[in-house]
Amino acid sequence: MVDLESEVPPLPPRYRFRDLLLGDQGWQNDDRVQVEFYMNENTFKERLKLFFIKNQRSSLRIRLFNFSLKVLSCLLYIIRVLLDPPPQGNKWYHIFWVTRCLPLWGLQVSVALISLFETVLLGYLSYKGNIWEQILRIPFILEIINAVPFIISIFWPSLRNLFIPVFLNCWLAKHALENMINDLHRAIQRTQSAMFNQVLILISTLLCLIFTCICGIQHLERAGKKLTLFDSLYFCIVTFSTVGFGDVTPETALSKLFVVIMICVALVVLPIQFEQLAFLWMERQKSGGNYSRHRAQTEKHVVLCVSSLKIDLLMDFLNEFYAHPRLQDYYVVILCPTEIDAQVRRVLQIPMWSQRVIYLQGSALKDQDLLRAKMDDAEACFILSSRCEVDRTSSDHQTILRAWAVKDFAPNCPLYVQILKPENKFHIKFADHVVCEEEFKYAMLALNCICPATSTLITLLVHTSRGQEGQQSPEQWQKMYGRCSGNEVYHIIMEESTFFAEYEGKSFTYASFHAHKKFGVCLIGVRREDNKNILLNPGPRYILNATDTCFYINITKEENSAFKNQDQLRRNNASRSFYHGPSRLPVHSIIASMGTVAIDLQDTSCRSASGPNLALPPEGSKETRRPSIAPVLEVADTSSIQTCDLLSDQSEDETTPDEDISTNLEYAKGYPPYSPYIGSSPTFCHLLHEKIPVCCLRLDKSCQHNYYEDAKAYGFKNKLIIVAAETAGNGLYNFIVPLRAYYRPKKELNPIVLLLDNPLDDLLRCGVTFAANMVVVDKESTMSAEEDYMADAKTIVNVQTLFRLFSSLSIITELTHPANMRFMQFRAKDCYSLALSKLEKKERERGSNLAFMFRLPFAAGRVFSISMLDTLLYQSFVKDYMISITRLLLGLDTTPGSGFLCSMKITEDDLWIRTYARLYQKLCSSTGDIPIGIYRTESQKLRTSESQISISVEDWEDTKDTKEQSHRNNHRNSTSSDQSDHPLLRRKSMQWARRLSRKVPKHSGKTAEKISQQRLNLYRRSERQELAELVKNRMKHLGLTTVGYDEMNDRQGTLSYILINPSPDTRLEVNDVVYLIRPDPLAYLPNSAPSRKSSICNTTGPDTREETQL
Repeated sequence: MVDLESEVPPLPPRYRFRDLLLGDQGWQNDDRVQVEFYMNENTFKERLKLFFIKNQRSSLRIRLFNFSLKVLSCLLYIIRVLLDPPPQGNKWYHIFWVTRCLPLWGLQVSVALISLFETVLLGYLSYKGNIWEQILRIPFILEIINAVPFIISIFWPSLRNLFIPVFLNCWLAKHALENMINDLHRAIQRTQSAMFNQVLILISTLLCLIFTCICGIQHLERAGKKLTLFDSLYFCIVTFSTVGFGDVTPETALSKLFVVIMICVALVVLPIQFEQLAFLWMERQKSGGNYSRHRAQTEKHVVLCVSSLKIDLLMDFLNEFYAHPRLQDYYVVILCPTEIDAQVRRVLQIPMWSQRVIYLQGSALKDQDLLRAKMDDAEACFILSSRCEVDRTSSDHQTILRAWAVKDFAPNCPLYVQILKPENKFHIKFADHVVCEEEFKYAMLALNCICPATSTLITLLVHTSRGQEGQQSPEQWQKMYGRCSGNEVYHIIMEESTFFAEYEGKSFTYASFHAHKKFGVCLIGVRREDNKNILLNPGPRYILNATDTCFYINITKEENSAFKNQDQLRRNNASRSFYHGPSRLPVHSIIASMGTVAIDLQDTSCRSASGPNLALPPEGSKETRRPSIAPVLEVADTSSIQTCDLLSDQSEDETTPDEDISTNLEYAKGYPPYSPYIGSSPTFCHLLHEKIPVCCLRLDKSCQHNYYEDAKAYGFKNKLIIVAAETAGNGLYNFIVPLRAYYRPKKELNPIVLLLDNPLDDLLRCGVTFAANMVVVDKESTMSAEEDYMADAKTIVNVQTLFRLFSSLSIITELTHPANMRFMQFRAKDCYSLALSKLEKKERERGSNLAFMFRLPFAAGRVFSISMLDTLLYQSFVKDYMISITRLLLGLDTTPGSGFLCSMKITEDDLWIRTYARLYQKLCSSTGDIPIGIYRTESQKLRTSESQISISVEDWEDTKDTKEQSHRNNHRNSTSSDQSDHPLLRRKSMQWARRLSRKVPKHSGKTAEKISQQRLNLYRRSERQELAELVKNRMKHLGLTTVGYDEMNDRQGTLSYILINPSPDTRLEVNDVVYLIRPDPLAYLPNSAPSRKSSICNTTGPDTREETQL
């Protein structure tokens, strides 16, 4: 191998560093040649071209000078006309000859020489091989006409008074002005406004036409009426305005011909200019123009970037954004690449929005469009993804590029970004606020399975409402539900608060209970001044400081509240009744009872395995008065706080030996070893000690490790949670983690079955007949529907099929459009549903943002729309903590010391507590839990619908034939749907039964009785029974047992709703589910307290049998 270093010659001595610094005089004797490189050719012509044409600034100066010369020549012509004496003698002589004084002639000659020299020079520099192209140009011809006669008059003095149409230089001035404007835009590096240029061209053309007509008429009339310039101006204005008074008219034939020519030119030139102006105006209306720089510097505005703007998205944004009083003076600039929709255009023309919303058609990836929107001066930029795209990953990619472009153009502009898939979150980590749709969607679906209607709770909390919905309704539950829906999360500094200032130095639970008792507000979280992390219910050991930021739930924020003392309240209470239905008690009686001194101290023993046992006090304490509750301590007593050691090896769910054998599963608490995507928050949860083989994950196929082929064979102790989805995406991680969280007892862990296809056979094999909940998320394949609202068609029909086949199944789903929730569990002839539909329309007419809230599936938490969480992103502009609090409630983030959301169920044994305020006190004094709301289920006498019809066998057997016939007639009249909904099946069945009873001879009493029973069964057969029989036959065909299949319990006689932060005097009812924010058990682990190892919580769903006992 050749040594390359040996081939490189050493540097000569003259290349030493000292020579490089001081210079070397021996370079003259060197054989090197110095070469100069030029961007342009080093010729005299190219240097002139660079100065006169190519260089933007020098070219602008040249054109400005040329424009000034042309204007000066027109002014000199006007001066010459004013100084010209009145003509006398031969009239044709005065047309060709004028009087021009010597100084004026000298100035005009100078201007002509300079103009001609410049024109010839520019023609030479722009020459491209065709001389005639340069000569026959109209500007060049006009320059020759106006300049050459003056130059000739230098050598021929008798021609100094020759008439020269110098006024035609106005057209050359117009041409120079257009070129100057173009160079001006290039020189100052600003986007050229086509609208401004077109208006300028139109105005200059009109001025040139009028000026030419004025000068031409005035000169030609020197042979006639001898008009002045003012008379000519008057004549031209009257003529071009089509008024035509006739008091000034041309007399000579030449002037008349000139007028005809000018009118023809005007009729040709001006319409063309107006047409171009109108076209540009229409294009400007489509694109939206620009947001004023002056307005951007004096007014505040935000920018909304979307790929396509729909009316629902726009109205949700505007209603939520402008719901806050301090945002009323903000402007909203919409930047969208598509043309504005006709429906959106009509909305933006409403005076309420036309003065505050500006639509710009453009792309966020173009700096020009971002400059039009004045992004660098914006207060915030909202970037929303298009959730209706078939390829959601591609939609996220577009959102990421928009976020990068905005951050590159305006680094200081706060970004509020919506992303669809969680694996794309880390690309926009720099954004100030990010909402990932699939994260929130799957987390809410999971919590709906263990804390009923969590999705409804979160939706109501993040929507802005005054609690006025449903107040005009005659039903009590709608009034309570609507009033409590106005509760939102607010914040305030503790030392500035009237609610919480008096609790400085006291425990968090003490402040929360007494603030709720005194003011009706629910303190749920706190944040230290030197810490950015929000802590939800940090527990009784947390001592409040004056500088802490308090987060509370209330109907309005404290700044908008008016406070009255107790005497005023009593006077007001005396004038009106405090009873508002069966769930209310007088406020003064509640305050009196809560103020009693508790004699019985709380039980300091450990909680049982089923959760906190807040049992009745001893019998002796309630002989003279009702049971009392221990007070909430100002500073937590260590001995009275029930804690748990979650990290111990001994489980809080100690099972019997038989149960250990049946389950044969060992769990450990820890963090998942693998994260499905970058940016997922690590969550402490239950894990298996050993990883299960992939082959064992298939429930419908046996493998070498087990031989089970259906869910029933596995013998699960707890009910299943079935997830029906099209694909197993990374978002399912956020569904599984809340269901396996460390604070859930092991005995309550529900098996999760992922169903990627849902025909009837697969549904039956995966255990749908004994499932606790079924979550349906299969809509992505219908995103390509031509009609936007049809994106939910597949999900709606699938859920309706499940609802009809398995009416006792708790089905939870998510839709794209909130308007489609009215089709969930659809009953065409149900009068109550029709009444709710009318109520929704009335609430929408009143301007409510939550008109859909009274739909029974939404109120019960069976369905929600992820588009409702768009308001979470909008609210973050005013409440920058809302995303963090929502993520903590849903379990997406875990902060050390922060509590978690769970629930407990009220049983008959717990009704001694009576009211929500006493429950608040009981929880705060014993476990440190903070209740935030109630999920209530009531019996409702709904009108009969077609799916509710069933007639017992005993009624048919005990009824005579005549009564039977009348009963059937009444039955058909009351339902009115049997003959219309399924006439073929029922009519043929009845005809077959009649034919059978007539033709078959009565051989014996047993045969007749059998035929009669068969006939009655056919008559008695309802649609619900037919579907049940279909399912049972299919289960038998698959070899599955039909035991446990509840065919009649369709829950149509109940309705459920949420009461967020209800009033303290709200009565508790049986089966109420109370939402709790429980302190973090890992925050206060005892050093040595083996006797206190017990269950930490028992979060229950609506169908869970092992419930938290009070």
